[in-house]
Formats: sequence, C-alpha cells, structure tokens
Amino acid sequence: TMRLLAEEQKLGTLELLMTAPVRDYEIVLGKYLAAMASLLSTLIPTVYLVLLLSWFGSPDTGPILSGYLGLVLFGMATLSVGLLASSLTGNQIVAAVVAIGALLLLSVISLAETYVGGIFNELVRQLSITNHFESFARGVIDTHDAFYYLSMTVFLLFLTVRSLESRRWR
Repeated sequence: TMRLLAEEQKLGTLELLMTAPVRDYEIVLGKYLAAMASLLSTLIPTVYLVLLLSWFGSPDTGPILSGYLGLVLFGMATLSVGLLASSLTGNQIVAAVVAIGALLLLSVISLAETYVGGIFNELVRQLSITNHFESFARGVIDTHDAFYYLSMTVFLLFLTVRSLESRRWR
C-alpha cells in the first residue's frame, strides 16, 4: 500500500488522476479494491491446504471459515491504514514507516491494559487491532469485532478521501 498514492504523487501522475473526470472517492476506492484483490490473490491459494486437510481428515470447518473471514477483515483494515499513510506523503518509504508505526501502535496498545485502569482499560482493549482478531481465530464470529474492522476501514478510507481533497486547496 505504500506505493498506491505516494508513488503517483512522486511521479506526477496524481495530478493527471485528480484532473480526470473521476471523483476523489472513486480514485481511493479503485486503489483500495486493487489492494484488496492483491490480498485475496495471496489468500486464495491457501484454500488448497484446507481441501487437502478435508480430503485426509475431517476438520471442523467453522473455525477455518471464521479464520478466513477474520483474515479478510483484518486485511481490509490494515490496507486502509496503509492507503491513508500513502495519501499523506509523496515518499513511499515514509508512507511505509507511517503505516508500520500506526499498525504497530494498534497492535501493541493492548499491552498497556495492565498499566491503566478504569475506563482507559476498556478504551485500550477496544482500540487494539489484534484483540478483535482473537475471536475469529477461536472460531467465533462476533459482530462487534466485524463491526470494528468494517468501521475502521470505512473511517480510514473517508480520511484518505479527505486527504486527497485537501490537495486541491494546496
């Protein structure tokens, strides 16, 4: 995701995209869907392993399917973080560092649970991107966790569109 918009800005082709008869949200959605297609193309070959497992054994398909759903939702959220970071800068290395830093912060924030108390404990638990994946890994599809990933994705894509729109005023 570090190249999606940062490289466009660096090469000067973002101006061409911005002057094309497409809206900013269409640009962001197109870039995001391309990144999602790339993510899904890496997950689809792993279905072969599930088929082999089913052929030689009798696994419980519930945890397998919920794990795949969790991976897709987790990937959707992380791709939107990377796309936002890519929209903020013209350098793809800076975009990668910002995205990795934000995702690292969202991943390790749950470690602060033991040090804070009261309402901050619940806030830290709800902000953690990895805590919401645990139920999917156990085979439980919790709508609260799915809503977290979907709302995070939509909110970050909204911020990405606003970031692109702000370029028109600079």
